[in-house]
Amino acid sequence: MVFSSIIFIFLFLPVLLGVYYIVPQKFRNIIMLIFSLVFYAWGEPVYIILMIYSIVFNYFMGLNIGALKEKGRRAKRTFIFTVIVNLFILGFFKYYDFFIDNINSITGLNISGHDLPLPIGLSFYTFQALSYIADVYKGKVASQKNIVSFGVYIAMFPQLVAGPIVQYSDIDYQLKNRKESFENFGTGSFYFLWGLFKKVLLANRMGVIFESIIPLSQMSSLTAWIGALAYTFQIYFDFSGYSDMAIGLGYMFGFKLKPNFRYPYLSQSVTEFWRRWHISLGSWFREYVYIPLGGNRKGVYKHIRNTFAVWLLTGLWHGASWNFVVWGLYYGVILIIEKYFLKNIIDVLPSIVLRIYTMIVVIIGWVFFFSKDLTSAIDYIRVMFGFDNIALWDTTGIYYIITGGISLIICAICSTPLLYAIVQKCIERRKNKCAFYICFLHIIIFVVAVAYLVGDTYNPFLYFRF
Repeated sequence: MVFSSIIFIFLFLPVLLGVYYIVPQKFRNIIMLIFSLVFYAWGEPVYIILMIYSIVFNYFMGLNIGALKEKGRRAKRTFIFTVIVNLFILGFFKYYDFFIDNINSITGLNISGHDLPLPIGLSFYTFQALSYIADVYKGKVASQKNIVSFGVYIAMFPQLVAGPIVQYSDIDYQLKNRKESFENFGTGSFYFLWGLFKKVLLANRMGVIFESIIPLSQMSSLTAWIGALAYTFQIYFDFSGYSDMAIGLGYMFGFKLKPNFRYPYLSQSVTEFWRRWHISLGSWFREYVYIPLGGNRKGVYKHIRNTFAVWLLTGLWHGASWNFVVWGLYYGVILIIEKYFLKNIIDVLPSIVLRIYTMIVVIIGWVFFFSKDLTSAIDYIRVMFGFDNIALWDTTGIYYIITGGISLIICAICSTPLLYAIVQKCIERRKNKCAFYICFLHIIIFVVAVAYLVGDTYNPFLYFRF
């Protein structure tokens, strides 16, 4: 089940909201946990066992670590054991086949893989469990004594399958003391509808353009760039749209989740881009990998080592293939170059030049994301830059400019705060009528989005596979 589906919007969510707000406050975590498990089991009922195991195992390990620390005893072995178990489960489902395939390629053996589908959201809720265990071990938070509250943290459906990744210290207080209100519900509705707009009306449109270009056996540089640009917008509006819907749903139930994107395509360096894109993942790696390794405090060599370690892991987190490994190292190299070789240049170049540079680097990076293998990615990049006497433009490219140009421009505008600024300006000028205009805008967005959902069969969520 996905948020941008008829069954979620018109069945699951209304029923949950009704039950949630009817029951007394003290039972609302139980309702949230039950419905979150139902939400997860809807698409993959078998893997609900894995989810429940993660909740129970990490709950008791957290209690154990907390008890050891309260007694002044060392909890390091228990902490390491818990981390290993969590990573083993993630590794078995996500990386086992990748590992076996490479062993077979190197040795000529024919070891069989398990060919099991990756449980949806496993990477996300495993990282949340690790966040909790690490925070308890470091003494940053007390261990959670209520297994229902802990279950809500791990399984809460808004951010369960595609983030944002919530660090336990950010939500600990809210698990027991959150306040639901009409104001929060209104804020949540706005976030949800804006996310639905981005997903259904922008991401899906870009996906149609991208999916029609990729199968082409021959294309010009222009067509290749249009395809890569369409994917660039698709993955942004797909993922940020889902994150906005997750944040909105959180508000509806009294949870305040942190934003996961801050207009990343306006960045003036790749370093800045990664402070604005998938913020929760970057924060997680910084807090639990980069800083424990020493960050940038122990000299140039160790900083470079730590940067590459983080980006290798970031690539692997996204997927078990050499594409993602290269994608991660690609960004590691660029971030090192920006810090040690380009910093003075970046400080003086015009912002428009820096934004173009950043977008080119990012678009090339997405090629590794959408290509089926490294060879395909490299071949596609060669076409983009006109190698091997590839035509710079052709009638196909012109066709996509004519048929998709307006959509690309709309996506470019929606990648900036321009629309938000216009709405705010209108509110300031017409304060007495702003509530009416906002409600009317919400209704229009909702009706149009639902109309597209009913009539369109193309409705994937790209980040579900991570």
